[in-house]
Amino acid sequence: MVNDAATLNLKQRIEDQARSLGFAACGFASAGEDPVRAERLEQWLGDGHHASMEWMETRLHHRRSPQGLWPEAKTVIALGMSYAPASDPLALEAEPDLARISVYAQGKDYHDVVKKRLKALARWLVAEQPEADVKVFVDTAPVMEKPLGEAGGLGWQGKHTNLVSPQHGSWLFLGAIYTTLELEPSQPHRDQCGSCRACLSACPTEAFVSPYVLDARRCISYLTIEHKGPIAEEFREALGNRIYGCDDCLAVCPWNKFADEAHAMREFLPRPELVAPRLADLLALDDAGFRALFSGSPIKRIGRDRFVRNCLYAAGNSGDCGLLAQVEPLLADPDPVVAEAAAWAKARLG
Repeated sequence: MVNDAATLNLKQRIEDQARSLGFAACGFASAGEDPVRAERLEQWLGDGHHASMEWMETRLHHRRSPQGLWPEAKTVIALGMSYAPASDPLALEAEPDLARISVYAQGKDYHDVVKKRLKALARWLVAEQPEADVKVFVDTAPVMEKPLGEAGGLGWQGKHTNLVSPQHGSWLFLGAIYTTLELEPSQPHRDQCGSCRACLSACPTEAFVSPYVLDARRCISYLTIEHKGPIAEEFREALGNRIYGCDDCLAVCPWNKFADEAHAMREFLPRPELVAPRLADLLALDDAGFRALFSGSPIKRIGRDRFVRNCLYAAGNSGDCGLLAQVEPLLADPDPVVAEAAAWAKARLG
C-alpha cells in the first residue's frame, strides 16, 4: 500500500474537495472483506431480521465486501452529508391530528442531492488521478454504507445500528466512492455508546432484539416505508401519528446534541408543507394529488396507497372523531389494504 507524502497529500485534497461540495465527513476504508462484518451480516439475514427485503439476501455476495461487487476496487471513500434538524423531531408527538414525517424525508430527495455531489467529487478525482477508476453509490446498490463509514473513520455503529459521528451525531446521509486507487485507511473511532440505552428504550415497537441488532419486522421505518401489506394490528397503536419513517432512536441519542444544523445542506431544509401536515388533508389525497405534493421527495416512491394506509392508522390513533369525514369515504377505496385500514380507523374512532 502506498503511504508516501504525495498520497497523504492526495487524501487531504480529497477531504478538502469533499467539504467544498457539502460533505460534512470524509474517510477512507479498505475495499477488502472484513470477516467479522461479513459474519454479522450473514447472522442478521439468517435470523430473518431483514423482513421482506429479499434483495439484501439475494445479493449477499455483493454486500459482503466492496470487492464482491467490484473486484478491482482497492479503496472506499466514505462520505457523510448532514441533515441535522433545527427543531425537535419529537415535537409533534403530542399533536395527534398532525402527521409526523421523518426528518430525512421533509426536504429534497437525498438520493439526487448526494449522488450529484458524489459524481462531482469522482470527476474531480479522475481529473487529478487519470489512472483511477471510480464508481459512486448512495443507497441504491448492494453497498453496506454504515459499516464502511465506520471502517472509514466517520464514526461507529451505535446500539441503534446507525452510524454515530462524534461531530455530527447520526443525522448523516451516507455515500461511497469505490476506486482503484490504493489509499491508506483512516483510523476508526472506538465505540462510545458506553452503558447508554436511550435509543433502545425509546423504540415504540421494541424493535431492538439486543444492542446493535435491529429486527426490521418490528421497526416503524420498515413498516411504514418498505412493508407493502397491512401492518400487523399489534404495531398499529404504537405507530402513533408517524406516517413515514421514525426518528425516535436518533432523536434521543445524546451524541446528537453535537450535531449542528449549520452543517446541513440547504437542499435538506424541510418543506413547510411537510413539517406538520394535517392528517385530514393527507387522507384526501388521490394519486394525482399525492404525486404533486411529493414531487422531488423520497416519499413519492411508496405510492399513494401505502401512504394513505399509514395516514389511516394515524387517524385511528388520533382520537379525533372529526377525521371520520375523511376516513369513511376510504372504506370503499379500490385498494383492499387502504379499505381495511379505513375500517380499522373507523372502529377506533367509534
